[in-house]
Amino acid sequence: MAELKTKATEQFVQDYLMQIEDETTRQDCQTICKLMEEVTQASAKMWGPAIVGVGDYKYLYESGRTNDWFMMGFSPRKANISLYILGCDADDKKELLTRFGKHKASKGCIYVKKLADIDINVLKELCIMSYEKLKT
Repeated sequence: MAELKTKATEQFVQDYLMQIEDETTRQDCQTICKLMEEVTQASAKMWGPAIVGVGDYKYLYESGRTNDWFMMGFSPRKANISLYILGCDADDKKELLTRFGKHKASKGCIYVKKLADIDINVLKELCIMSYEKLKT
């Protein structure tokens, strides 16, 4: 089976965040990072060149194989900020996302343009829900 390319790196998260050119996106990402660190009580790490992951998680595949991953994370992309809040099932997220604000969602990601478009308290609820599910 192929090995995942995205792994934790030694790159400093703050160095990465400070290189984000758009000031709003940079500040939003710093806020998201602090929120996720607060929820998990863990320090953020870089995963690959462009994903900030927070909290250690051992992902178990149906095959029985495991992989190291992060509990939650984000990545500032050109069009939006991708939020990886993996511990929430689609049904769990459905009600919260109705109160979340302007976003797009897929199975594993939530996409937002900027934090001003969403309810930060709902983001925190999503993060807490994910953390509570994954910490066991």
